[in-house]
Amino acid sequence: MQRSAVLRYGLLGLPLAFGALPIYLFVPDFYSRSALLNLTMLGWILLGTRLADAIADPLFGWLIDRVSKPRFLTMALIPFALGFIALFHPHADVDPALWLVGSLLACTLGFSAAMIAYQSWGGDLGEYTHVRLRLTGAREGFGLIGVVLASVLPSLLSEDPLQGLKLSVWVFMPLLAVAAWVTLRLRTKSIAPATAASGFWKSLGEVLGDRVYRRLVGVFVANGIASAFPATLFVFFVADVLGAQPKTGLLLGLYFLSAALGVPLWVHLSSSIGRPKAWLWAMLLAIMAFAGAASLGAGDWPLFALVCVGSGLAMGADLTIPASLVADLGEGKGRTASYFGIWNLIAKFNLALAAGVALPLLGWFDYAPGQGGNPQVLVMTYVLLPLSLKLCAMVLLWCWREPLAFKN
Repeated sequence: MQRSAVLRYGLLGLPLAFGALPIYLFVPDFYSRSALLNLTMLGWILLGTRLADAIADPLFGWLIDRVSKPRFLTMALIPFALGFIALFHPHADVDPALWLVGSLLACTLGFSAAMIAYQSWGGDLGEYTHVRLRLTGAREGFGLIGVVLASVLPSLLSEDPLQGLKLSVWVFMPLLAVAAWVTLRLRTKSIAPATAASGFWKSLGEVLGDRVYRRLVGVFVANGIASAFPATLFVFFVADVLGAQPKTGLLLGLYFLSAALGVPLWVHLSSSIGRPKAWLWAMLLAIMAFAGAASLGAGDWPLFALVCVGSGLAMGADLTIPASLVADLGEGKGRTASYFGIWNLIAKFNLALAAGVALPLLGWFDYAPGQGGNPQVLVMTYVLLPLSLKLCAMVLLWCWREPLAFKN
């Protein structure tokens, strides 16, 4: 596949990631600091909507395997865009909890359907493992550029971070329109739906019956939850432990820029030593880098910037290697979208669990954003719990590295 085609495919990853970052990272801070909802209510809403979103993913995957992926992707972008606008422009006459539930469901369900169609389309485009790895790398590389923009743009648009979030929505819309036009005009071969005769439950059972896939999911669960807790609490940690809220955009930008720089490194290393071994090295780097955050306090944001660089480099592997393994497995069985549907369900479950556990836990210990409380429980939840889960993921990957090393 020509490099220009790979880049055109990857471009849509930029606005998709640009829109996804605020959904999962800034929503708790936006609604709590705006005094719209308390942390406990936020935690339950995020848990419920994310679980509903996750449950829909296997159904999306089953359906997408039976239709035109580019066409389904186009239709899914509409509720994603409209929900994103509504999310950061709550109406004063509507109950904030109801508004958040409605806008979140529209936004996340649209994003999920679009992302599964997009990921599985890439699996179809890549006829060989190394091509799928390049397509995944392009998608995630552009995606990381998108999250860097989403991280720093609110602070550039306004000194008030809440107002900056509202303004960034109007940058997101033209980015999405242009990228979608470029990517969706990419000419692709016609893919016959190999599983058209299978019902949903039969298809689900056949995917889950893949032993190698189940082992990969096991690693992903432990590793994904380890990443989901810091993602949920990043803004709180920077503001109330480091005392550096104005540096939030800078630190996020460093993290995601490092991840983007890490993508070609892990693609190259995967080609040299195999994807499971490269992923193991990335996990070790993440543990070594993130452990330093446990000892940081007020004014230590320059040291935390180093943590962001190290853990960001490691994150580049998390975004690239597992997705290419899923693409190989799904394409081999003619069920790429179904494989990604279940995969994305697990990712949403990880985020839902992090929000449903972390935010009520902080509220239980009387922590409130910007109002103090118990910072020790914030450090424990943000740093120590994810480190233990990352170690668990590393052990699982080490034990199963040989079965997962197919088609290196």
